[in-house]
Amino acid sequence: MTDVTGVNGYPSLATTHHGQARPAGNARMALDAPGMTRRTALSLPPGMSLTAWSRLGRQIFIISDSSAWWLGDWLIYGQAHYPDRYKRAIAETSLDYQTLRNYAWVARQFSLSRRRDKLSFQHHAEVASLPEPDQEIWLNRAEKGSWSRNELRRRIKAERNGGTADEVTHIQMNIIAEQKKRWQEAAESTEQDLLVWMVSNLDRAALAALESRKAGALPQSA
Repeated sequence: MTDVTGVNGYPSLATTHHGQARPAGNARMALDAPGMTRRTALSLPPGMSLTAWSRLGRQIFIISDSSAWWLGDWLIYGQAHYPDRYKRAIAETSLDYQTLRNYAWVARQFSLSRRRDKLSFQHHAEVASLPEPDQEIWLNRAEKGSWSRNELRRRIKAERNGGTADEVTHIQMNIIAEQKKRWQEAAESTEQDLLVWMVSNLDRAALAALESRKAGALPQSA
């Protein structure tokens, strides 16, 4: 039998060796469906009520969302104890390097006491690059207003742009493996997510280029 006990309000899941889920004793929420859970399937009984079906969906979502926190904390522990942490992590989880880095980076920005039970991991990810006081402001707003992750993102963009959210533009880049490796190592050295590191450095380079052009356009003094 395998037990995963709840921490900080997150759900606990206990399963028998047959794979059937049952609630753990100290869990606030656990997968307590009368069906059978397996690695690749959830089998539900006929005649399940709408209320029970809806409750089960919510439980599955919370467990799925919690797993991002669990992986992040697991990686942080590995970083502190094992020099080959990411090679082992990739081998154990089958997740790619950047996905694991994202989980660990977000988890590192929020101590256990600052993680909101009523908000998803993705809500926290949206504000992870902000200073801590701003993180708290936006998480408070999202929690009070019951905002979705997308609504939180839209409101942050709107405030940054004087009340009008910019249209989102998706950019696809083709880079060689050596470049990606170098950028990832640079982002890791500053404990930043790769995408956040890329955007901040691109903004810095753009501002420097614009300032240089502006300075070059100024008339020479006599």
